[in-house]
Amino acid sequence: MTPQRVGLVMNFWDFLVDLFWIYIFFAYLMVLFSIFRDIFSDHKLHGVAKAIWILVLIFIPFAGALVYLIARHKGMQERALAAAKAQQDAASSYIKAAAGTSATDDIAKAKALLDSGTITQAEYDQLKSKALA
Repeated sequence: MTPQRVGLVMNFWDFLVDLFWIYIFFAYLMVLFSIFRDIFSDHKLHGVAKAIWILVLIFIPFAGALVYLIARHKGMQERALAAAKAQQDAASSYIKAAAGTSATDDIAKAKALLDSGTITQAEYDQLKSKALA
């Protein structure tokens, strides 16, 4: 005799199985959203190809996602890294602008520290190269 679900009553294993499938569903949604983001951010992929990938992902969802990840994983990774670098550069430039310091100011402060003997020449060179980067 197998236990049956009645209303809200379920045993512990049914709960764990349901939790597992909910986890799988949300993981699939995350993959699907990252694929859609990659499709629309790829400027080398033409409109017809984008439309075909979208149709494949709608009508054959799991197989389409698997094929997309296998076929286009390298380009997907390169676009994600480029976007992360651009975001990091934008954040760095915003922080520098908000702090009100420029490379010239940083080098002048480092030179003052070198002249006072607080830092060594090697530390000065490191600060200078960091300010110019």
